[in-house]
Amino acid sequence: MKQKKRKKQKKTAKNAPKILAISLICLLILGAIGVLVGKKTQESYYPLKYQRAIEKYTEEYDLPPALLYAVIHTESSFDSEAESDVGAIGLTQIMPETFEWLQKKLKEEHPDEALYDPEISIKYGAYFYKILLDKYDGDVKTAAAAYHSGTGQVAKWLSDPQYSANGKTLDKIPGKNANHYASKILKAMEAYETIYEKEIGTYGTGKNTD
Repeated sequence: MKQKKRKKQKKTAKNAPKILAISLICLLILGAIGVLVGKKTQESYYPLKYQRAIEKYTEEYDLPPALLYAVIHTESSFDSEAESDVGAIGLTQIMPETFEWLQKKLKEEHPDEALYDPEISIKYGAYFYKILLDKYDGDVKTAAAAYHSGTGQVAKWLSDPQYSANGKTLDKIPGKNANHYASKILKAMEAYETIYEKEIGTYGTGKNTD
């Protein structure tokens, strides 16, 4: 019995490296599967939709593509038919009066319903953010606050030293809704930059380069 036990122990010891190697391989495979599933989950929550139009207008207006993806993700979840309770329309949820103002600057004429067109909504959303980023020294947080609450409200916040040290960008956003919105934009932007670093690139600064 002792001899058989010794043989069994020797056999087990001999096979130990093989068992360890197989275990490590299994762990690596499971890890790879976990990473893949995790990435797919992230991609489904932060999708790359309307990529052609987004690339076109972020390049035209010198914006980071991740910013416009973040705006559409936050504003409408990529639903081109989206409407808000206050009347904002389309992918980038632009108000009709803002749309009219932007059209005058671009010397274009469209009916309000044109905002349901993804191409139009993306173009004007990008153009609006370009204006805001130029106005606020390329600061995405301040631009997002203005996109949400209006430039008039942001001007009041900028004039208050407890919210802005330099009077040009916001150190703190006092409005709860505006602060929550800006935080969502920054979080989504970071997610797009991380998940799609190779796919969407990093061109565009959001700053005036004229």
